[in-house]
Amino acid sequence: MKRFWEAALAVPRLEGGYGVVLDGRPLRLPGGNILTTECRPLAEAIAEEWHKAGGTKGGEMRQDDVPLTRLLGAAQERIAPKPEAMVEGLAKYGETDLLCYRAEDHRLAARQAEAWQPVLEWAARALDAPLSITHGLMPVPQAPASLTALQAAVARHDAAGLAALGVAVPALGSLVLGLALSLGRLDADEAHRLATVDELYQEEFWGSDNEAAARRADRLAEVRLAARFMGLMAG
Repeated sequence: MKRFWEAALAVPRLEGGYGVVLDGRPLRLPGGNILTTECRPLAEAIAEEWHKAGGTKGGEMRQDDVPLTRLLGAAQERIAPKPEAMVEGLAKYGETDLLCYRAEDHRLAARQAEAWQPVLEWAARALDAPLSITHGLMPVPQAPASLTALQAAVARHDAAGLAALGVAVPALGSLVLGLALSLGRLDADEAHRLATVDELYQEEFWGSDNEAAARRADRLAEVRLAARFMGLMAG
C-alpha cells in the first residue's frame, strides 16, 4: 500500500501501555483494534519500522516492512482471545521433536548427539521433561508426564510470547529448541545451527544447494525475528 504518513511515534496510551501513532492517529490492526503493548521498547521498535516502511510519504509499503507489527497483531487479535488453541498446537511438536531422532549413519548420529544431547538434558532439568531418543524415522512415544511438562512450559507464555514461539518452533522443527530460545538457553543463531545439523552434514558430502541454502536463510531470518521480538518484550 502507499505510505500515507510522515512520522511514526511510540506513545503512552491513556488506557495503559503503549501504542504507535502515524501523524498523530493511532495505528490500528487489520481487525480494527488499536495496537497496544505493555513493553515500551517493543512499541518504539514498531514505530521505527513504520517510520522506515515505504521510505517517504507516497512510497510503496510492503507487509514485510513491518514484521514486528505482524507478530504483535497476531498476538493481540488472533491468539489472546483463545490462547489454548496455540498452546495445544505448539505442544504437539514435542511428540515428534527433531532432537529425539538420530540418524542410522553413525557419523551423523555422533554429531547429532554432540549437538543435541546437552539441550535435551537441559529440558529434562529445567522443564522436567526428559525425552526418549531413537535411531531412524519410526516414531518414538514420549512419556505423558514429559509432554504435559512441555505443554505447561508453553502455556506459561503470554499471547505475545506464544506468537514468537509460533514463528520459532516451526522454523526450527523443534519445540525444545523453541523453548530454549524463549527462555534464554540459546540465542537465535545457535538454535538455528542446531536445527540444521542434518542439512549441513549432507552438504559436506553432496555439496551446497542454492535452494536449500535460501530456505535455511529464510528460516534463520524467522528465528532471528522471533528472538528479537522476545528480547523487546523482555526489555
